[in-house]
Amino acid sequence: MNELFWLAMLLANFLLILLAYRIFGKMGLFIWVPIAAIIANIQVIQGVELFGFAATLGNIVYASSFLVTDILSENYGKKEANKAIWIGFFSLVAMTLLMNLALLFEPLQDDFSRSVHESTANIFSFMPRIVIASFLAYLVSQKHDIWAYHLWKKRFKGRKNIWLRNNLSTMVSQLIDSVIFTLIAFLGVYETNVLIEIVLTTYVLKWIVAAADTPFVYIANRMQHKNVVK
Repeated sequence: MNELFWLAMLLANFLLILLAYRIFGKMGLFIWVPIAAIIANIQVIQGVELFGFAATLGNIVYASSFLVTDILSENYGKKEANKAIWIGFFSLVAMTLLMNLALLFEPLQDDFSRSVHESTANIFSFMPRIVIASFLAYLVSQKHDIWAYHLWKKRFKGRKNIWLRNNLSTMVSQLIDSVIFTLIAFLGVYETNVLIEIVLTTYVLKWIVAAADTPFVYIANRMQHKNVVK
């Protein structure tokens, strides 16, 4: 059932982004970036099997941030897309700091409180390494995505070529992100063959997300032109 849940999560992410855009306008896109960054960095700790391969969760939610920056690039320009990147970066820093400070507190000595503290520690004590990997992968890949999107936008102008510049920029950026993040986050955690499998499957899954998000860039662009967003 993992594959069905994965497809359901894929659709849910895209629809939630459009809903946020419809309700809150451009601010809704900015809101989604920290949501995606925080959820992805929690989900990525969980390893699962998808389509017969080892993979980590968080790929869909994280990859959806590329859809958001592409919509911002297309509809509002490079400056607004870069602003979204730094909002996401700040959210990661804040989450890591606050959650690791929370782990310094001594829990109540009842079984429930100690169990909650241990469970929280299992997730967030691993977070600093995850976040360092995410910081580097996020900044490099997202900066490349915005740079590449506007490079291809100059070469392939017009609304009919949105699909081309969206995919050319995002699919390369996803590869950069997958390699940087996986090697830093999981080197020494998994065996080499599993690590390679995670890199490949992570990129393939993100590639699928990048291809699948293309219609939603067009929908968001149409929403703006029809003035149905703020």
